[in-house]
Amino acid sequence: MNMRISLFLAGALLGSLIPAGGADKSQPQKIMNLSITSTAFSEGQPIPQKYTCQGSDISPPLAWIPQGGTPAAIKSFALIMDDPDAPVGTWVHWVLYDLPATVTGLPENTPKSQELPNGAKQGLNSWPRLGYGGPCPPPGKPHRYFFKLYALDAMLNLKPGATKNDVEAAIKGHVLAEGQLMGTYQRK
Repeated sequence: MNMRISLFLAGALLGSLIPAGGADKSQPQKIMNLSITSTAFSEGQPIPQKYTCQGSDISPPLAWIPQGGTPAAIKSFALIMDDPDAPVGTWVHWVLYDLPATVTGLPENTPKSQELPNGAKQGLNSWPRLGYGGPCPPPGKPHRYFFKLYALDAMLNLKPGATKNDVEAAIKGHVLAEGQLMGTYQRK
């Protein structure tokens, strides 16, 4: 599968919807679609064991944005990975925010540090630990894992260690585009 993630609408269209000074918070804005891909698995397909607690527990490679670049209105990206099928309710596996707009993806095995070299910050997952925590469902039916990507018109400027709830509250009114990639995993 091609690792590029593409914006479905051209930057010119996005620019025509967002005023030069940023989003007009008094007017509801249409949220564009993003496409996010991985070379490790396709939409709706199993996540390889390597990226789970039964393997190396490293993050899979992810990519987005066409080669042409991002619309000028995008200032940062945020990524949340969670499992809505967990027996205790939605389990958060990864919270990453303040990814610069110039970032077009994440490599396999993204470091589990507070901040990445590009300035992005990592939040707490449900264990609670910083960085990526791979699929680790109880034995039984497969679980779904959603990698949700948000293109934002601002940097969130939250400290490292923010929770999913902190990030979701901070992105309200700032989402220009969003997309998701869903993979499954079944522990036997």
